Amino acid sequence: MVKLRNLVLFFLLLTVVAPILLYTDPSASFKTPFSKRDFLEDVTALTFNSDENRLNLLPRESPQVVRGVVGVVYSKQISDSSLGSSQRQEARDQISARVLSATDDDNQSRTEDPIKQVTDAASETDKPNDMHASDGISQNKERMHVQLTQNSVKADEQEPKSLGAEKERGNVLMPDAQVRHLKDQLIRAKVYLSLPAAKANAHFVRELRLRLKEVQRAVADASKDSDLPKNANEKLKAMEQTLAKGKQIQDDCSTVVKKLRAMLHSAEEQLRVHKKQTMFLTQLTAKTIPKGLHCLPLRLTSDYYALDSSEQQFPNQEKLEDNQLYHYALFSDNVLATSVVVNSTITNAKHPSKHVFHIVTDRLNYAAMRMWFLNNPPGKATIQVQNVEEFTWLNSSYSPVLKQLSSRSMIDYYFRAHHTNSDTNLKFRNPKYLSILNHLRFYLPEIFPKLSKVLFLDDDIVVQKDLSGLWSVDLKGNVNGAVETCGESFHRFDRYLNFSNPLISKNFDPRACGWAYGMNVFDLDEWKRQNITEVYHRWQNLNQDRELWKLGTLPPGLITFWKRTYPIDRKWHILGLGYNPSVNQRDIERGAVIHYNGNLKPWLEIGIPRYRGFWSKHVDYEHVYLRECNINP
Repeated sequence: MVKLRNLVLFFLLLTVVAPILLYTDPSASFKTPFSKRDFLEDVTALTFNSDENRLNLLPRESPQVVRGVVGVVYSKQISDSSLGSSQRQEARDQISARVLSATDDDNQSRTEDPIKQVTDAASETDKPNDMHASDGISQNKERMHVQLTQNSVKADEQEPKSLGAEKERGNVLMPDAQVRHLKDQLIRAKVYLSLPAAKANAHFVRELRLRLKEVQRAVADASKDSDLPKNANEKLKAMEQTLAKGKQIQDDCSTVVKKLRAMLHSAEEQLRVHKKQTMFLTQLTAKTIPKGLHCLPLRLTSDYYALDSSEQQFPNQEKLEDNQLYHYALFSDNVLATSVVVNSTITNAKHPSKHVFHIVTDRLNYAAMRMWFLNNPPGKATIQVQNVEEFTWLNSSYSPVLKQLSSRSMIDYYFRAHHTNSDTNLKFRNPKYLSILNHLRFYLPEIFPKLSKVLFLDDDIVVQKDLSGLWSVDLKGNVNGAVETCGESFHRFDRYLNFSNPLISKNFDPRACGWAYGMNVFDLDEWKRQNITEVYHRWQNLNQDRELWKLGTLPPGLITFWKRTYPIDRKWHILGLGYNPSVNQRDIERGAVIHYNGNLKPWLEIGIPRYRGFWSKHVDYEHVYLRECNINP
C-alpha cells in the first residue's frame, strides 16, 4: 500500500511540476513550432460540417474604432422577397452611408470597421447551415445587436429636426412630384404596349392594361399631389413592378428610343392641330352673340316703340356742342358693353355734369340703345344716341372703305368656309371689320363738326379713374394722343404692315412703336388743319387688294397718324385683359382705363375669370331687363 501511494504521488507531482518547468524554463528544448500568425491562419481555416465559411476573428474593440452613435439596427435581415432590387440597394446604401459617417476618418483609412465585418458576413447568407457551429459569431452579433438597438433608439430621438424640415421644404418645392411620376409611368406603359416583344406576352399585356387603367383613374385631373387619392402610392408601386417586368421583356433600348421619338412627333402634331382648332373656335365664339345679349336689345326695342314721342327724348341736349365740357365718342352695337363704359366713367368722374357721351350705333340697335339710357340715365351726365344710317354723307362714293366692304371679294373673304383653314391671320377675319361702326373713328371731324377735342373710347374698356385731366394734355401739335406699345415685339409696325411692299418699306420704319386704339385723345382742330381724313382715304385706295395690310382699324391708324401721335403716360391705358392672363395686378389697379382688347371679352363665357370682376361690378344684374334675359355674372 505504501508503494502504491508513493507511485500515485510521484505521477501527480510529475503532472503538476513538469508543465511548469517546461513553460518557464527559457532554455527548454520543447518550444511551440507555430507562430501566432500560423495559429490564426489554422484557426480561421477550420470548417464545421462542411461549411466553407471562414471564421472571422474580431480584434478587441477600442473606443476609437466606433465613435458617436450608429443609428442602424441589424436585428433583422432585409428580405429579397419583400423589397425590390432598387429598394434593397437603396437600403444598403443608406446603411453604408450612416456607418461610414459614424466612423473615424483616420481609423477608417487604416482599419476595417468590425461592425461592417459582421454585417457583411451576415449579408452573405440569410441563416447559418449549422446553428451550433456559429455559436461564437451569434453571441458576438447578439451582444452587438443589443448595444446597437439601444444606440439606435437614442439616435432616432436625437435626430436633427433640420432633416425633417428639409424634407418638408422638398415637398413644398415639388408639390406635384408624385403626379409627374404617375404621368411618366403612363407614357412608359404606352410605349411597352406598342412594342412587339411586349405584345407577344399576353399575360403581361393584360396586367399592364389593368395597371394603366388604375393609374389613369388615380391621376384623373390631378395637378398636384394633394389632389391624388389615398391609394395613389399603392398604384404607383404596382405599376412600377409591372414596368420592371416590361423592361426585362424588352431590353432593346434603340427600339424604345425610336418609339418614344415617334410618340413625341405624334404628340407635337396633335398639339399643333389642337392649337389651330382652339384658335378657330375662339374666333368663332368671339363673333357670336350670347343669347342674353341677343334678347336684351329685342326687349328694349319693344319697350322703346311703346313710348310716346315726348318720352323718347334725352335731356340737356344743349350741351352737345359745348367745348367747355368733356366729350366722349363711343361707337358700338353692344348695349350692355356701352352701359359699362358710361357707368364706369361717371362713377369715377369728379364732375359728372360736365361729361357728354356721343354714342353712335347701327339701325338694328338704335332703339334699344336709346331705351336703355332713357330707362337708366347716367346721373347728371349728358347722353346722345345717333344712328349711323342717318349720316347721309357717309357713302361708298365718299368713303373708300365702304366701297371695299360692300364688294363681293370682301364678303367672300369673310364668309367663305374654305378660307378658314388656310388663313393664318384668323383674327383679321372677324366680321366686325365689315361694320362701318368700326371705321367711324376716321371720320370724327365729320361726325362732330363743332367740337375741338374728343376722347375716343372702345366699348370693351372699363374706366377706373377720373379722365377729365386728358383734355388738358398738350399734344404738341399732334392729332392723336395714345399710349405706345413698344414693350412687346408684336406691337411694332412690321407685325401689322406688309414691309415686303415698297410702298410700306419706303415710308415707314418696321421697328417703330405701335400705339393702342381704345382710349385716344383726338384734337379735331388739328385734324382738320392737317387734312387727316384725306390721308386715310389715300392709303385705303392703295390697299384695295389688301396687299398693304389686312382689314382692321389699327394698321390704317398707324399709317394715317404716322408722326402725328403723341405718347401719353402708360397709366392712362392698360391693355391685354382680353388675351393676356398675366397682366400685372398692380398695373391694373393703377390704370385709369383697362382694356379687354382681344377675343376674351368679359361678357363672353371665354372671358378670363381673373379680370371679369372689374367689368361686372358696373352691371346691375338685378335689373329687370337683365333678369328677363337670363344675363348672369
